[in-house]
Amino acid sequence: MTKKTFIKCLALLLLVTTLSGCIFKEEDALIIGSRNNTESIILSNLMGQLIEEKTGINVTYKENLGGSNVVWTAMLNGKIDVIPDYTGTIVINYYQETTGNADETLAKTKELVLADGITALESFGFNNTYTLALDEAEAESLGVTTFSDFAKVSDDFILGAVFEFIDRPDGLPGFQKEYELQFKDVKGMDHGIMYRSINAKEVDVINSYTTDGQLQMYNLRVLEDDKGYFPPYHALPLVRTEVLEQYPEIGEVLLELAGKIDETAMQEMNAKVDNEGQMVELVAKEFLQEAGFISKE
Repeated sequence: MTKKTFIKCLALLLLVTTLSGCIFKEEDALIIGSRNNTESIILSNLMGQLIEEKTGINVTYKENLGGSNVVWTAMLNGKIDVIPDYTGTIVINYYQETTGNADETLAKTKELVLADGITALESFGFNNTYTLALDEAEAESLGVTTFSDFAKVSDDFILGAVFEFIDRPDGLPGFQKEYELQFKDVKGMDHGIMYRSINAKEVDVINSYTTDGQLQMYNLRVLEDDKGYFPPYHALPLVRTEVLEQYPEIGEVLLELAGKIDETAMQEMNAKVDNEGQMVELVAKEFLQEAGFISKE
């Protein structure tokens, strides 16, 4: 073997050795992705800050990637390592399967994603499901408290809804069929614009989420899903199984968050960002400190 050949072989060996010990990309950082909404970004920061604090693993955030299908595809393709997601979304939207109660849907979620090289951990503790919200005074005047009540007058209302809700099989199409809803018009928009639109009387009712921070800001009535149409949407961490096998401490850390965030806590964090303009990373850090996950500086 010549000296030149030996150097080439040595360089190749070093490259293979380096790659075999590294799953993460972008300067060996764990990549945490999130959708293009406040809650997803907050949850990503909660996970990332806790992982960095407890394990010393560097974290890179890929925020505002798009809707659920965009983020899910990036996860499947190994472009990101960890995401927050929702059980009902996973079972219905990604796999076109049928949900059950909360426990059944979580179990099915774990089973389905595992076959695709992804591990679903335990729920953070809150269920963020779809709902409808309209002006409190108008709802009171009409005597509307449930979706069934609203169906009787829905043809006089303009719905403001996020684009994803309009298109998803577990969103508007099935919802309209179940409750026989007929809207005067449907306007697609980004989530952050919905509340400004209903406040400006540009739409009459919106498809909000039960943990929306803006619900604390506007005088809206949240209607009851009296037929239980919408499935459980419990938020939970998803981690690529390959990552967990090499870095099991990541799973151990994320399991500390299991059952520790309820609907009220999540709504309050969303409100601090959306209503008060606080920075996501500071809101996440404050929650972790107040809950005793990380030390106060």
